[in-house]
Amino acid sequence: MNKSAKISAVLLSVAVSVSLLSGCGSKAATNSTGKVPQVITFNLGAEPKTIDPALSQAIDSGDVIGNAFEGLMRLDSKDKPIPGMADSYTMSKDGLTYTFHIRKGALWSDGKPVVAGDFEYAWKRALKPATASVYSYQLFYLKNGQGYNESTLAADKKTAGVKAATAADVGVKAKDDSTLVVTLENPTSYFLSLLAFQTYMPVRKDVADTDTSWATKPATYISNGAFKMKEWKPKDVLTFVKNDKYWDAKNIKLDTLNYKMLEDQTAALSAYKAGQMDVIQTPPQSEIPALVKDGSCIITPNYGTYYYIANLSPEAVKLNPSAGKAIQNPKIRKALSLAINRKDIVDNVAKGGQTPATSFVPKGSLEPNGKDFDSKDYYPAIGDIAKAKALFAEAGYPGGKGFPKMTFLYNTGSGHQNIAAAVQDMWKKNLGIDIELKNQEWKVFIKTRTDKNYILARDGWLGDYTDPMTFLDLLTTSSGNNNSGYSNLVYDAKILAAKKELDPAKRMTMLHEAEDIIMKDDVVIPIYGYTNTMVQKPNIKGVRTSALGQHWFQTAYVAATK
Repeated sequence: MNKSAKISAVLLSVAVSVSLLSGCGSKAATNSTGKVPQVITFNLGAEPKTIDPALSQAIDSGDVIGNAFEGLMRLDSKDKPIPGMADSYTMSKDGLTYTFHIRKGALWSDGKPVVAGDFEYAWKRALKPATASVYSYQLFYLKNGQGYNESTLAADKKTAGVKAATAADVGVKAKDDSTLVVTLENPTSYFLSLLAFQTYMPVRKDVADTDTSWATKPATYISNGAFKMKEWKPKDVLTFVKNDKYWDAKNIKLDTLNYKMLEDQTAALSAYKAGQMDVIQTPPQSEIPALVKDGSCIITPNYGTYYYIANLSPEAVKLNPSAGKAIQNPKIRKALSLAINRKDIVDNVAKGGQTPATSFVPKGSLEPNGKDFDSKDYYPAIGDIAKAKALFAEAGYPGGKGFPKMTFLYNTGSGHQNIAAAVQDMWKKNLGIDIELKNQEWKVFIKTRTDKNYILARDGWLGDYTDPMTFLDLLTTSSGNNNSGYSNLVYDAKILAAKKELDPAKRMTMLHEAEDIIMKDDVVIPIYGYTNTMVQKPNIKGVRTSALGQHWFQTAYVAATK
């Protein structure tokens, strides 16, 4: 999932999720909330572009959706799938067919029952070509899902080997109101985990089909999770309250959950210190050491990579002919990557416990042999200046002479700015080139990057599930989250073959081969592995942050202060 205004993987033997009690050295939480107002104000860091489950593509919207909706499964404290809207399921021996039984008494926030058809509708809506969901590919695991999604594409744009299909052909059927039958293209070991992901959340047909702006208003944002929308003040606050119709409402302690939208990290920390916020993410990098020392900040692992991308689509040359042509030379991209000292960035700029990223897939997913998939360094952590200079000379720009002017784009935030400035300085010092820096507000930035209206840009990804595929299928031609415009049919075929491979060891070999392809092509410039840096008041208990980047408030509460 796209990581927005956050700048924060540490070695993960397994993907873990941490219950944030109060920070470093805090005492264990009690269950008593007494008469303390159960209100938590949390800084999202950016206003979501959308909180429609089918259209969401970033972690900020994912946080909101994950607390407002519930899928067939949910994730426990170790990011393992447990029953959600489905209280039970069966799986066929061949691993292709799942039958889910919807929990009795499950209701939407307006009191109507949650039925199997709500899931069938929502999944097919996300796959529908006209919906233009960037996350539609996450539903390609369903039988004929990709065929339906690509059914309106021109022949030369369709994925090889994928047959066109209709909505009726897609492998999700509501047998009756309480029974959902799901058929997969291939056995998928992490499918149950996917069912807790935002794109798999149920949506009501009578709501979404009636009003295209349904996901912006409390009256129509009907949800089935622990919280329901009360108010949305643009660029200020999203207010959610406890959903009394939620099946597990008796265990939800919070009455109100406020999502603030301060992108500026310094302003967010000031608001926190002034008592205007209870929990903030990613404080200013310069403040992190002191906050960790005083116990108000805790750093936890994230299964994600912070990286830069080049525009490899035809739009780059249209935007800037000389810069577009230069950046599409793989020698240039490799030189830019080798000219970066990642260790210096994590030690002296980011300061949040990050690790230098020397590959695209971060640490955190295990192979059948017990080793972490991230076992190969494609770049030295400190860079290789001599090789970078040689590549620049081979590309026709010795010492940077004649290199065209180009702009690096990032979303507004002091953390992103500091890292971009450090990289800009390294490129100037090591390659002799001047790169202009430009920032945009989050919503504008997302559109600019999606429209391929840039030359170089910041990007980042948090795994949607703990498997290398969540990173590697990101760069397939058909991926809606492929912000680089990269297209390699050999790579696409390798990913498709890996999805069909039943032998776990052979599958991992294929995924390593796929990563070799994109790293040889220098599609991405990895910078570091993410961590999650949280600052919260001592009396805020039970907030859970996942290694997948999401923050859950279903178990959160405000304790009495002593």
